[in-house]
Amino acid sequence: MKVLVTGGAGYIGSVLVRILLKEGYFVRVIDNLKFGGESILELLNNENFEFIKGDVRNEKEVGKNMEGIDFIVHLAAIVGDPACAKEPELARDTNLSSSMNVYKIANEYGVKRMIFASTCSNYGKSKDPDAYLNEDSQLSPVSLYAETKVAFEQFLLKQPSTNICKPTCLRFSTVYGLSPRMRFDLTVNEFTRDLASGKELVIFGEQFWRPYCHVQDLARSVLTAIKAEEGKVAFNVFNVGDTNENYTKKMLAEEMLKQLPESVIKYVEKKEDPRDYKVDFTKIKNELGFKITKTVPTGIAQINKIIKDGFLINPYDAKYKNV
Repeated sequence: MKVLVTGGAGYIGSVLVRILLKEGYFVRVIDNLKFGGESILELLNNENFEFIKGDVRNEKEVGKNMEGIDFIVHLAAIVGDPACAKEPELARDTNLSSSMNVYKIANEYGVKRMIFASTCSNYGKSKDPDAYLNEDSQLSPVSLYAETKVAFEQFLLKQPSTNICKPTCLRFSTVYGLSPRMRFDLTVNEFTRDLASGKELVIFGEQFWRPYCHVQDLARSVLTAIKAEEGKVAFNVFNVGDTNENYTKKMLAEEMLKQLPESVIKYVEKKEDPRDYKVDFTKIKNELGFKITKTVPTGIAQINKIIKDGFLINPYDAKYKNV
């Protein structure tokens, strides 16, 4: 079976590609290598791996590489609020217009399924801070990033059921953990890096909630969706994570203090945060049998180790950020 992964050199993509290769899939990656290709460099030795340097905005390029593909995993995007705010037109073009074209081309070429990487940021700010939001809860995007994800979800779910290419939307939790394309502009990774480096950590709005999920588990959820019976995932939406992994920023800090007890953490009061939500992940567990394998304390321990042991020459290098 052949899988096309757009954005396969990225933070989640470079983890996913290795999982798919290990499972015996032929994997073709399209990526513009905006952040370089070191994350997938050694995979060029694998005869079941093919890399195409390209941009999902180029319809001709996408169509040329869709031939013979069974599944497409659409990760390519301008990711995160800061990156989208910096280049709004590029974000709209890449995350929405081009994504629509990618789906249309996939359907024309007879690709069986599209797995779309969406986000729990779609929920925005919960009206009831004590409520857990599920896939049927109201979507209230408060950033351009989430707006584009919601719009593309709606586009996919409105496609005719007779279409060959059946879409599945996976709403990813806030990601953390080790990846070949490392990032430190993510809450758990950034906070732990700073504390492990001996820096004082200043946290704004410690009371706001988010769900968190390790990059390895988010990648595994894509494999789960690919392997699932078509009827279970076609034109369906799944939150990806674990209900027990909803944390406030203060709770994250408390977990970090357990492993880095000498740390200095200060809190700055902030009344408003555009995103504040707790998410329920019962559906993916019950319907697809998906369970996470790593928790936030595991991720903290991993980041602490790579900083303390000097795995990275300069963990503050700009290459570890999306902006």
